[in-house]
Amino acid sequence: MPKDINIGTQKNRLIVYIFLSAITLAAYWQVYQFGFVNIDDSLYVTENSRVQSGIAWKSFSWAFLTTYAEFWHPLTWLSLMLDYQLFGLNAGGYHVTNLFLHILSTLMLFWLFERITKEVWKSAFVAALFAIHPLHVESVAWIGERKDILSAFFWMMTLCLYVYYTEKPVIRRYLPVLFSFMLALMSKPMVVTLPLIMILLDFWPLKRCESGKDLLLWQVKEKIPFFILSAMFALLAFLAQQNQTVKNFSLISRLVNAPVSFVAYLFKTFWPFHLTIFYPFSQQVALLQVFGAVLFIILISTAVIMMSRRWPYLFVGWFWYCITILPVIGIIQIGKHAMADRYTYLPLIGIGVILAWSVPALFAKGGKYSKILFSAAIVFIVFWTLLTGRQCGYWENSKKLFRHALSVTENNYLAHNNLGLAFFAEGKTGEAIDQYNHSLSIKPMMPDHFFVYNNRGLAYARLGLHQKALEDLSRAIELKPDYADAYGNRGVVYSKLEYHQLAFEDFNKAIALNPDDPDLYINRGIASVKLDFYQRAIDDFSKAIELNPNNLDALYKRSVVYLEQGNKELGCRDARKTCELGNCQILKSAQSKGDCQ
Repeated sequence: MPKDINIGTQKNRLIVYIFLSAITLAAYWQVYQFGFVNIDDSLYVTENSRVQSGIAWKSFSWAFLTTYAEFWHPLTWLSLMLDYQLFGLNAGGYHVTNLFLHILSTLMLFWLFERITKEVWKSAFVAALFAIHPLHVESVAWIGERKDILSAFFWMMTLCLYVYYTEKPVIRRYLPVLFSFMLALMSKPMVVTLPLIMILLDFWPLKRCESGKDLLLWQVKEKIPFFILSAMFALLAFLAQQNQTVKNFSLISRLVNAPVSFVAYLFKTFWPFHLTIFYPFSQQVALLQVFGAVLFIILISTAVIMMSRRWPYLFVGWFWYCITILPVIGIIQIGKHAMADRYTYLPLIGIGVILAWSVPALFAKGGKYSKILFSAAIVFIVFWTLLTGRQCGYWENSKKLFRHALSVTENNYLAHNNLGLAFFAEGKTGEAIDQYNHSLSIKPMMPDHFFVYNNRGLAYARLGLHQKALEDLSRAIELKPDYADAYGNRGVVYSKLEYHQLAFEDFNKAIALNPDDPDLYINRGIASVKLDFYQRAIDDFSKAIELNPNNLDALYKRSVVYLEQGNKELGCRDARKTCELGNCQILKSAQSKGDCQ
């Protein structure tokens, strides 16, 4: 809204808060109807026994001690545990939590820039771009990306507290900033760049460097604790990411991909089409494209530095984007993708700052121009909201998500694999195998195909093609010798073929690699019974119950073993607990035999 419209500032702020909340809800309202998707959601929720233990001391300590999922982000785990306690496996609840945190971050972002610039409508534009840009759908609509949403929430809180501190720099205002930053780091280590963003804001719009002090020494000294925390968490994140995936791409390939992705993110900011969950990594990029991207980055960076005194918001906006995207630009390879929409979640704020302040500066001041700009901003916001709503719809389920991915990308082996998983979950085993075959045909003999061989092996096993299943599962293990799922699945196939000793050995290897999966203990317990290792079986079923106290399958099987071994007291105890959970078969059988009263 132009400045010359006669509405009080307080009323303007209220209008903006309501408007931002409304457009975000309009873009994302449908997420409460969505389910889990078959990429990372199982890792974080649906197959994670620790998360499904809810908020308890053991799960709490696990959250702080584990680097499971290749991150140390205890607050992310705790937030998911709380969601499980509230919603169980109702995915809608998790989606609503993500959306609620996203709205709060949006409102804090508006408060931040309005507080330090006194520009209501420009700040509103920055917050609106953050709230409803299509590139941010991935972060909001993906339960497995809770770490993005939660870390951004604490990022905004840290900066808001920092602004409050700069208004009166005293220790009681400083400590909450540091504590909030720690919470952000414990949600996702991508926020390690936040101290540099504080320095940018000191330059503009806080203009703290005008105090006459030695700028560099003063700024760095004040933020030493923040830089120490950043260094510690960056090192921890680097160590947690040292996995086989990193070895798939050479350093040269990653250095080539980095500037191309950097520019691609900018392109998608202004042309947000053909967005997808997975962009395959290409090891063949035209040198002209690489040199063009590098030259573009150098020219823009040089220009904004030269204009930093006249237009400081260009400098701050551009380097906000550059600094915050640097940790995920791919030089240190985190995944198998070339780029990811979710990586723009915080960096895009910098582009919003550039647009909000530089575009009006290009026009002469006056009511006519301000009204035109305000109308244009509304058009863009409505356009983004509609695109975001459409992009959000693809996240309804795994089939829609990966069918869309295949429609906008080429040679997307991961999309074929995960579409196969969706078919498999529906019982369409033949269609699943077709998708796995497509995936394997795109990049044959690649090390990262271990998961496709594993999934195709499961599909063959369902069809009773056990020999083919064993071949695929063994191939998966050959490609990734520390792949717990493949050992566990091969053990199941061996059990079906009554090769119980081989099954037992595979379950041993799987448990050594993944000691937190209750299903592995149940399967090893079954194999132990077949081998007459009854105490071993009881121990395994007990471990599964320890990991998930309401594990019906483990309770049932332990009850059977206890009763068969003549331990009526413990057998009946488990039988009653099993009945309470919904399966009274073993209790009725024991009662009919007179074992349980």
